[in-house]
Amino acid sequence: MDLLDRFEEYLRSHPIQVESFHPHYQEALNAMLRAGGKRFRPLLLLQIVDAINPLLVPSSMPVALAVEIFHTYSLIHDDLPVMDDAALRRGEPTLHRRYDELTAVLVGDALNTHAFSLLSDAPLSPDTKSELVHTLAKNGGVEGMVHGQILDCHFENHPLSIEQLTILHKNKTAKLIAASLQMGGIIVDLEERTLRKLYDFGLDLGLLFQIQDDIIDAVCTQEEAGKSTQKDEHKNSFVNLLGLEGACVRAQDLAKSLEEMLTSFDPKIQKALKDLLQEYLYRHQKFIKDCNGR
Repeated sequence: MDLLDRFEEYLRSHPIQVESFHPHYQEALNAMLRAGGKRFRPLLLLQIVDAINPLLVPSSMPVALAVEIFHTYSLIHDDLPVMDDAALRRGEPTLHRRYDELTAVLVGDALNTHAFSLLSDAPLSPDTKSELVHTLAKNGGVEGMVHGQILDCHFENHPLSIEQLTILHKNKTAKLIAASLQMGGIIVDLEERTLRKLYDFGLDLGLLFQIQDDIIDAVCTQEEAGKSTQKDEHKNSFVNLLGLEGACVRAQDLAKSLEEMLTSFDPKIQKALKDLLQEYLYRHQKFIKDCNGR
């Protein structure tokens, strides 16, 4: 069984449970988690652990689940009417469409805090858990994802420079991806220099993902993408700033740079990340071909 299957099995065998007479609170807590997704962030974490110390993979599952739960909270809030007002996520109706806006807000809040509860209960040393909590909080909160979200929303209809756009998306998207890699390294006690390299690699990988998402939003229908698209007309996206061709060039350059960066890692890490990333580094090419060919 590969890591993705092992993680999916763990996720589905560990649903969020709560005693409540609310008619759909528990169902709503699990809805977007069970809807699927790439599971990219938890897989980054697990690949690092598996490459260095496979015996720690079982103990890392609650940490990987915490990362996925935290990411899912961010998607639920990102889809809200006050932000993107999206109708579709992971091929299913968004939470505020399925239930109501109040449910979506509170479920997002609950998932955010539940992620840290999972980290604190993980079967790892107290020092390791403390470092994991710090890393997720720093990159997901005030100095990370939330900072990127508020920049993204505030500057709609106000064009940014490429430097400002890069800062926005390093916070909004890239830091959580970088943190996922770094958290895997923390679990297996990698040296500080390697942790920093993993984090820097993750920042560039996150930027590539954002550019690819901007391309997907521009060229694909929501059925093709599995989520709402054509939502970036008034936003600061790489396609809006650089044009579709310019965004593709930027994505190509980043993908090639990431391939080169991979060669600087320990061979075990190289192989683990290369195996995972082979379907992602150039996915923008696939979407342009498939969506433009419809």
